[in-house]
Amino acid sequence: MALTYPTQPGDIDHLIADDHAAVERQFQHLEAGRGNRRVLVDQISLQLGLHAFAEETVLYPIWPEIGMTDEHEDAEHEHQRIKELLVVLGRTEPGETEFEQALSDLIGLVRHHVQDEEGEELPEFRSKAGPERMAELGKEFLAAKRQAPTRPHPHAPDEGIAERIAGFLAKPVDQVRDMLSGKQKEGATDPSGLLDPQAQAIVDAHSSLGPLPFEILTPDQARKQPGPKAAVQKVMAERGIEGPEPVGSVDDVLIPDGAGGQQRLRVYKPAGTWPGALPIIMWIHGGGWVLFDIDDHYDDSCRGLCNKTGAIVVTPDYRRAPEAVFPASHDDVLTAWTWVRENAAVLGGDPARMAIGGESVGGNMAPATALTLAANDQPVPLAQVCVYPLTTGEQFGESMEDAADARPLNRPLLSWMAMHAFEGKPEAAQDPRIALLDWTPAQRALMPPTLVITDERDVLRSQGQQFARDLEAAGVPTTHRYYEGVMHEFFGAAAVLDKAEQAQQEAAQHFRRAFGTAA
Repeated sequence: MALTYPTQPGDIDHLIADDHAAVERQFQHLEAGRGNRRVLVDQISLQLGLHAFAEETVLYPIWPEIGMTDEHEDAEHEHQRIKELLVVLGRTEPGETEFEQALSDLIGLVRHHVQDEEGEELPEFRSKAGPERMAELGKEFLAAKRQAPTRPHPHAPDEGIAERIAGFLAKPVDQVRDMLSGKQKEGATDPSGLLDPQAQAIVDAHSSLGPLPFEILTPDQARKQPGPKAAVQKVMAERGIEGPEPVGSVDDVLIPDGAGGQQRLRVYKPAGTWPGALPIIMWIHGGGWVLFDIDDHYDDSCRGLCNKTGAIVVTPDYRRAPEAVFPASHDDVLTAWTWVRENAAVLGGDPARMAIGGESVGGNMAPATALTLAANDQPVPLAQVCVYPLTTGEQFGESMEDAADARPLNRPLLSWMAMHAFEGKPEAAQDPRIALLDWTPAQRALMPPTLVITDERDVLRSQGQQFARDLEAAGVPTTHRYYEGVMHEFFGAAAVLDKAEQAQQEAAQHFRRAFGTAA
């Protein structure tokens, strides 16, 4: 089941549907007999508990006020039964008759609940409450999740202020229980069984650091959570691997940003002496325009590319949302590119041999920058590399379903990022710098030779693959590389993940061919 009408990423009905999709995919893992059955059920229990609390305190109290009394009673009755089943699942173990029966009942009940909610109740609610109210309620929905208890409490009040008070009282007790039981350490892993062992070790390491779900936090709170870099560092420490990968030098310089202020530009140079000016790669970090900066996971990507290409690698520390919403990040990247080209000689680089690339939204801003340069009759990069790029603001393709539950980037987190990145500017998602899949054949033909890298457990997989097909159809020399058994953010983990090392080698060879330095 899915919503059949348009929504914005921060709308309450959009957020509810994202939760539904993630849990449905976890149900499918259980039905297929793959993955860690205990962890899958524990994660489902947490997600449904937070989801039910938020609906019951934010959404359901409104329904009787607008004439949805019967729907209100049906939904609360189903929530009560779901909580009772979650309690049974929490005190029994996979394989036990009571566990398996409760799980079967839960899957059937939740699917029926989702069908009613997405097919009838949410459309009716939107029509009666008005679309302009959906974003405000979406913020309240996420705030309620932050206040929710982490265990089902079927005998607690199930509506409004009474449930909020019960939630506040229950939450500290739940947190202590979770810490003692170890469940907090498994909440952020990927228990699907679809990752290869090296990738699984990374997501397990991240989960062991106990991060809260990024997608229910405020941006400030989310930025304080351990991210991919911390996970890779933990695996490196466990294996006795030293890091970070050494390069010749790393320096920060202050350059203009796109709004008349300043931004940091980090400059990586390879070791040794050079007979002449070096080629330059601009590498753009990801984070959904909200999370991460140049000190995070992407430092490892830059070091790897610097050593593998023998080029200078520069990376801009662009402004992030919600403090600076679209097009701030794109403007900063474009400004950084222009500054580097004009000051290449100062850096020891060759302005005639410059290329661009990035990861996630960095993989969006690379071609967006190339398009803007071409539109202004400026030289475009010699080559570009788009690693699991975001190429549309829409929920595109089958990966939005089969990777809805993936870690570290799941479907709810993707909507959370878009909600902040385009806050107050919902039309931004249709801008050509975001909606790369909407480009005309003439716009696509402006792109330089392109390498697109996608991966299996990634909600952005389908849109990245479609972008590669579009460029190839437009006559752009295009290479697509797909990596099974790995996740979003894998590219920078070359120290502990063979497929990341392979992907970096692919990217380096693509750049070197453009620079005329290929082995």
